[in-house]
Amino acid sequence: MSEYSLGDAMKAFLDKSRLKSGIKALQIEQVWAQVMGKTIAKYTDKLEIVKQTLFIHTAVGPLKNELFYQKEKIIERINEAMGENVITTVVIK
Repeated sequence: MSEYSLGDAMKAFLDKSRLKSGIKALQIEQVWAQVMGKTIAKYTDKLEIVKQTLFIHTAVGPLKNELFYQKEKIIERINEAMGENVITTVVIK
């Protein structure tokens, strides 16, 4: 029987659990203001991840338009901040 550190065991559990996308969404929320700026973070209502798709919710029309044109940059910045390819698609709602 091999030994695992607590961190390795938690990572293995999360990789196989349905909680993984929720935890990734929380991690993205933590770096969102650093990655996108405080103003965008202030007017973003909710972030969700479903199967490597990031859903960004905002009620501000001009911000929706701006985010729509920055989708590729958002994917690049988030993946760089997370250190892995977490996001492949962005949907603005």
